[in-house]
Amino acid sequence: MSRYTAFAWLLAFGIVFQLSHGVEVNVTDKEDMLCLYANLNVSFSVSYEVAGDRNKTIEFTLPNEVTTDGSKCDTTSSTLKLNFGTGHSWSVNFVMNGKVYQADSITFSYNLSDSTHFPESLSNETVSVTMKPQITNVGVDTCYSCKSKDMIQADLVNMTLSDVLIQAFVSNGSKSENITSCSADQPTTPAPPTTPATSTATAAPVTNFTSTAPPPTTTPTPTLPTPTTGKYSIKSDNSTFCLLANFGLRIGIKQGEKYQEMNLEPNMTKVSGSCGVNSSELQLVSNTMTIMFTFTNNTTKFQLHALNFTAKTTSGVEFSEVNTNLSLWEAAIGSSYMCNKEQNYTITNVLTLYTFNLQVQPFGVTKDVFSTAEECQADAESFLVPIAVGVALLVLILIVLLAYFIGRKRNMATGYESF
Repeated sequence: MSRYTAFAWLLAFGIVFQLSHGVEVNVTDKEDMLCLYANLNVSFSVSYEVAGDRNKTIEFTLPNEVTTDGSKCDTTSSTLKLNFGTGHSWSVNFVMNGKVYQADSITFSYNLSDSTHFPESLSNETVSVTMKPQITNVGVDTCYSCKSKDMIQADLVNMTLSDVLIQAFVSNGSKSENITSCSADQPTTPAPPTTPATSTATAAPVTNFTSTAPPPTTTPTPTLPTPTTGKYSIKSDNSTFCLLANFGLRIGIKQGEKYQEMNLEPNMTKVSGSCGVNSSELQLVSNTMTIMFTFTNNTTKFQLHALNFTAKTTSGVEFSEVNTNLSLWEAAIGSSYMCNKEQNYTITNVLTLYTFNLQVQPFGVTKDVFSTAEECQADAESFLVPIAVGVALLVLILIVLLAYFIGRKRNMATGYESF
């Protein structure tokens, strides 16, 4: 049974937990001058384990009642930390780079022992998830503004930012009126009309017929086929499999204004890696890219913790990105993680990972085969339609049978019998 079946039924019956909306804060420095300003809305969707080997998912928003303990301002780095509820916090780390700054990471910590937010939770630990936001190239002495919704996804936590207005490095204690807007808010500029070129040549004589020029042809952007599902494995010293991974993989990379996607070709990929007690690695090397997956575990669950990617782009420029604070593909030790549906993961602001027919098990492999799979949310939700159809058909059959027996009983009461 899927670990997200409970979430699917919660959605079916519309059970959602909500808090209040929006928060505005001012962070001051040692001289009590404004050094960081924020006005934003953050909503959370969190899945956690409850009794009966089930997962429960709740949704809530960042409340107005927050404290900024742990926030700090510096000349090259600043941190906005918002504490709320019983042991929960949401923080953003900003870094300065010349005349622009960006959000380097977002960390969400939630206390599962808080029964108000996480009823029936089996765990009482505080979990921290770090993600990479899309807040980049913000000019110094400007506020970053993004009214559009920006969803940042991890395995068990989704965060959605909206109506964001932030200035991370405030100078002279006064918030700037200048704005750096996110790309989602910027209007699409139509192409300017083409002006016919003027000519000083003698005009050709007018003739009494018309001619319609053929429409201009455009070359469509080629669409990549669905990546081939590859089967990758690592053996331990005793020649038994200790890491198994099946997936089709597509990589999306952004360099400036150019975006490019490439598929990993399994039949042209070399596999290497290692297995450890608390850390395992899978390295895939093809003609176009090198990917290193690092998995870690806390003795009860494993997750994809880091990804290191390098590639040669079509322009010939080498591309390299790494994220060592991931929390993806989480499952219990002794089981595998599965997600058959296409999924996309924002690894960094310029690197996106697309997976197809994914199943991984970096620890606890026995008999050289995958253990029972814990399914992702997208796969679990796919069960809703057949379940709903089956229930509807069952109800219809019961109604027909009931109508038949009622009719038969009435006929028998009037002296007739149906054959």
